[in-house]
Amino acid sequence: MVTVDTVPLHRSRGFLPVLIGLCVLLVGLLACGVAASQYNALVRLDQAVDARWSQVETVYQRRADLVPNLVQTVAGAARFERETVVAVAQARAQVGRIAARTPPGTPDDPGALRRFQEAQQRLSSALSRLIAVSERYPELRATQAFRDLQTQLAGTEDRIAAERARFNDAARQFNTRRSSFPTVVVAGLFGDRFRSKGYFHADRGATAAPRVRL
Repeated sequence: MVTVDTVPLHRSRGFLPVLIGLCVLLVGLLACGVAASQYNALVRLDQAVDARWSQVETVYQRRADLVPNLVQTVAGAARFERETVVAVAQARAQVGRIAARTPPGTPDDPGALRRFQEAQQRLSSALSRLIAVSERYPELRATQAFRDLQTQLAGTEDRIAAERARFNDAARQFNTRRSSFPTVVVAGLFGDRFRSKGYFHADRGATAAPRVRL
């Protein structure tokens, strides 16, 4: 007669909880690994947005630094409209006040980002009017200082547009990743640590200088 060894029933019952425990442990480790991977991805994208925001602030500050010299040069022109110069000076002062109150987390705060953009837009509009009005003064346009400042201002505006586009791209990448599963679950575990980023929107009419009939 052939005999077959079998595992005692009580031993098989004791092995089952161990197997279940190992499965739970493996699932837990896998979940932790996925969470850590998603968290690290969010951190990298968040830092990329902050880096782009720093560049945006830098180019806007560069433009603000040009304004005092531009105002001084224009104000020296005979009969130049004082109202236009005052509007530029006031807009520049408001930009300075907004910048001083701008918190580090501005990209995470739609209200703060909106106020920052509105102040910059008012300065853009005032500068556009000033450049347009200056076309009435050939003696002003003939000065080397004014031509240099105008060239620098035009170059700065181009860099502002480029840096805003790069910021929007970085913010879009972050927001897309944050809204994707399972990243959205991980982001929700950290409250406001990974809030959605705001975007720059096109300035209505700010980049179009008024047409002047001579």
